[in-house]
Amino acid sequence: GLLAGLGCEVEVAPAVDGLVDATYARDPALVTGRGAILFEMAKPIRRAEPELLAEAFEKAGVPVLGRLTGDARADGGDFVWLDAETLLVGRSYRTNDEGIRQIAELVEPEGVRVTSVDVPHDQGPEHVLHLMSFLSPLAPDLAAVYLPLAPVRLVEELHARGVTIVPVDDAEYATMACNVLAVRPRVVVMVEGNPRTRAALEAHGCEVHTYAGSEISVKGDGGPTCLTAPLLRD
Repeated sequence: GLLAGLGCEVEVAPAVDGLVDATYARDPALVTGRGAILFEMAKPIRRAEPELLAEAFEKAGVPVLGRLTGDARADGGDFVWLDAETLLVGRSYRTNDEGIRQIAELVEPEGVRVTSVDVPHDQGPEHVLHLMSFLSPLAPDLAAVYLPLAPVRLVEELHARGVTIVPVDDAEYATMACNVLAVRPRVVVMVEGNPRTRAALEAHGCEVHTYAGSEISVKGDGGPTCLTAPLLRD
């Protein structure tokens, strides 16, 4: 309802019994300018999700461009478009080198360059940590970043691009303050209950909208970017 009220056309994929993680629709695939790339997922219980999301893509009119194969693994939370020709990938416990290699091959015909940074170990492989756990683009020149986890290469890349970093408050990182969905530049959605980070975003010209995410987001480590898989942007 919030997204529709902000002008988004929302396609709702059907719920799947027993696959609670499927709520986080960002992870099983990546949508490029030519269509969707379906992933192979490292978490065993999630491995059925890419084909299920493919069915939702078909209903929404999104073609499937390709699929990861063999030992390749990837989660959508490790992928951020820095611009139309640059895809940043987090090398993590959920996204491996072979996954990055295959994705680079699939997007190369679009003139897209893939670059990667290493995601920190943090709490280890049993605890999900994606690139988007500590990075949320808000506009071409603005991003929310939880700096204690941000790789130096990432911070340097943002600075080189003239991107202003809005640091996420330490006390609010655990309540998903760094997981911010940009509906359009500087119009963003985040989990309610993060007043310091919200104030910082507003100080940088953002129009901030919130939703109650204490159950679906905070407990499941999946904020608004995780709950949505962008299909088309102007």
